[in-house]
Amino acid sequence: MTDIGAAFRALHKPGDPFILANAWDAGSARMLAALGAQAIGTSSAAHAFTLGRPDMGHVSRDEALAHAQTLVSAVNIPVSGDFENGFGEAPDTCAETVRLAAETGLAGISIEDTALPADAPYDRDLATDRIRAAVSAARALPRDFILCARADGVMNGHYDMPEAIARIQAFEQAGADCVYIPLPPTFDDIATICQSVNVPVNVLVAGKFTSHLRLQYAKAGVARLSLGSALARATHRVIHDAAKKMFTDGDFSGLMPSISGSEIDALLK
Repeated sequence: MTDIGAAFRALHKPGDPFILANAWDAGSARMLAALGAQAIGTSSAAHAFTLGRPDMGHVSRDEALAHAQTLVSAVNIPVSGDFENGFGEAPDTCAETVRLAAETGLAGISIEDTALPADAPYDRDLATDRIRAAVSAARALPRDFILCARADGVMNGHYDMPEAIARIQAFEQAGADCVYIPLPPTFDDIATICQSVNVPVNVLVAGKFTSHLRLQYAKAGVARLSLGSALARATHRVIHDAAKKMFTDGDFSGLMPSISGSEIDALLK
């Protein structure tokens, strides 16, 4: 049987980034895989949207695990879980989350340093201990499992880039397989991040970072490009704009252009 974790690890090549295509249900996962995705990611925000909830700490671990298992069952490529803060503050909780995630068939997960449901970060030492415990649990598994450690305080406005880099360096020392500083201030910061560690770096392609090409990320040394909830938000933009036209002006033009049902059917088979 193929080691899905090992297959996922092999995709992480600094300077040759693959796209971790974040899906939100079985259908979107299958479409993305049929269109060329090499790996699928869950998205905590996009999943929350499907449940009619906001982002940031509003989905339980059991719900996230069940959702992940749905996506794993839908495709034949690696799936990585966006598991927020590991669903608890204690390092032991993060370790348990890794073990449960592996049981669903996930190839890896990411764990952030945010003390959800607030957006403030954990103390750096505690954040590092949490990653160390998660890594220890991953290494004890009977197969490979990729642990990505996130430093979210720049994105959330709670610490600066030097602190973020100090954190990912500590996460690397704790054994993280991949590190991640979502939405740094500038594109040039990405190369600095990649040069600051010796493990693969994930970059979130959202907002202003969508204006850069994969080749530019490759030159910066990136190994993995995730979409987060960006693709889900793009679909919600279509719903928003079409619905406003319909309900405000009785104008249905926002429903076009669309993709045909037969095209969708072919991708889902």
